[in-house]
This record gives sequence, structure tokens and C-alpha cells, in this order.
Amino acid sequence: MSTPPQPPQQPEQPSDAPAQPSAYPYPHPQSPAPGGPLGFPPAAGATQVGQPSVYAQPTLVGQPAPPQPVNPYLQQGPYPVVGPPPGGGGGGGAGKAVLWGAVGAVLASAAWAAGVFLIGAEDDPDLSGYSAPSNLCNSTDYSSFKEEYPDNDTSPTHNTLKDDALDEGLCSISLKKSTSSYADAYLYSQLDLHKKTDPGPEFTAAWKNYADSHTGYDVEAVTGIGDEAYLVSNDTTSGSSSGSLYATLAVRDGWVTYTMSYSAYYSSYDDDTDPPTLEEVTGYLKTDTRTTLEDLGG
Repeated sequence: MSTPPQPPQQPEQPSDAPAQPSAYPYPHPQSPAPGGPLGFPPAAGATQVGQPSVYAQPTLVGQPAPPQPVNPYLQQGPYPVVGPPPGGGGGGGAGKAVLWGAVGAVLASAAWAAGVFLIGAEDDPDLSGYSAPSNLCNSTDYSSFKEEYPDNDTSPTHNTLKDDALDEGLCSISLKKSTSSYADAYLYSQLDLHKKTDPGPEFTAAWKNYADSHTGYDVEAVTGIGDEAYLVSNDTTSGSSSGSLYATLAVRDGWVTYTMSYSAYYSSYDDDTDPPTLEEVTGYLKTDTRTTLEDLGG
């Protein structure tokens, strides 16, 4: 088995840097053990920060299917024969009762079948026209970041999962200024097509309440992208060229989820270079996420 390509050597990271948000904060039993930044093998000599891995935390799947309704007429055996009404005579009344009992059984069976059909329709995945590419890095637009980081990453790292329950793509891109000898920042993207389970309730719970379980992070609801979206950020730069900046834009569109995350340690910048602000990075994430989702077929 060939060894996957490793991202370029990254700058030494301060030991007090906060843990950055995962691109999808759910545990995943098929994930590899965490390594370097967000799940990639650590670069030689790099200091580990102990951040949760994007690659180690893909989407939770496999929830049990809802129980199907049981047809009571199939459970009770022969239908009971209803006798003639009081005061009636002859077999006509009993015959009509049996006939109406059979008709009722047929109607109930038809209603039960219709109910099963409707329940099945509700469980159909709402993929909104999206398809999962074989290499998400080729479909991730990050042109908004090019002005700040014009040097292209010639070997971005990607991974793909194809399963009956989930199609998933992951991508890591090193962002580098032309004068830099190593990456100045990192960009991560993750696409999940949920084909068995509606991710809506868990997506909302995880991202809307992210700040409740992660100290130092801010959460902002974003409108106009997908069915719902949240911006999660942590900024310790205070407008200077030191500190760190993390930002993740998480989007759900039907049963499809997409996240784009930016991380940078501004201590790696030259004194004469102004790093991008949180407001600028937020604008980049929104613009490039919209373009990427459109390109993916949404």
C-alpha cells in the first residue's frame, strides 16, 4: 500500500493555541487514528496542538430505521363472522355482515399499504442534485483566498468514502504566500451525502451549540446558503500579526452537508505583512462555499 502524500512542513505552533473546530464534529467508527493537524500525518519537527482531526471525525451514520406498521388483519387469522342483528331472521343479515367485514378488511389493508408507501417516501434521501466527486480537492473552489495566498498547492491531500449509507469526500490544501518556504495557513473541506439518515437534527445540535462545548469560539447563523449554515470562529489575533485564527463555515442542504475550514498561526507572517482579518476570511469562506456547492450540482 502506498504512503499518502503529506502536506508541506508547517510552522511551529504555540502550545497555548486553542483547539480548532472539526469540519464535522461527530465521531466516526471508520476514521483513522489522529495524526498531524486535523488528522494528517505530522510534519517533521512540527509541534502538535492536540486539535481534533477533521479526518478522524466524519459524519455519524447508521441510525436504526423506524419500525414499520403492522397490519392487524394479517395477525388475527380468519375474520370473525358477525351474527344477525337482534330481531333479524334468516342468513341474509349474517351474509351482509361477513361481506362488510371483508370489505372493511380490504379497505384497511389498502390504507396500511398506502401508509407504508408514504413512510418509505419520507425516508428517501434528499440529496438536492448533489453528487460526490472522486477527488474533492478538484471540486473545492478557493479562488477568494488566492489574492492572499497566490502560490498553488501542487499536492493537496484528499480522501474518499463510498458506501450505501454515505458518500464522503475530504480535502486539505496548504495555503502559501509566494515568499514563504512553508505553509502559512491551511484550508480543509468536507462533503457528506447522507443516503440513509437525515442529518438535520444532529447537524443543528452540533453546530448551533458549538460554543457551549468549546471555550473561546463564537457561533453565527448564516442565511442564504443551503437550508441552514453556521459560522464557527476563534480569533486570538486582536488585530495584530500574532496569535491564531480559525473559522469554519458548516452548511446543510437537504441531506447533504459541507464544511470549509480555515486555520492560520499569524506568528508565521513577516512583520511587514498584514494577515487577513476574521471578517475577510469569513467573506472568503462564504463566497467559495457558494461556488463549490453550485459546482457540485446543488
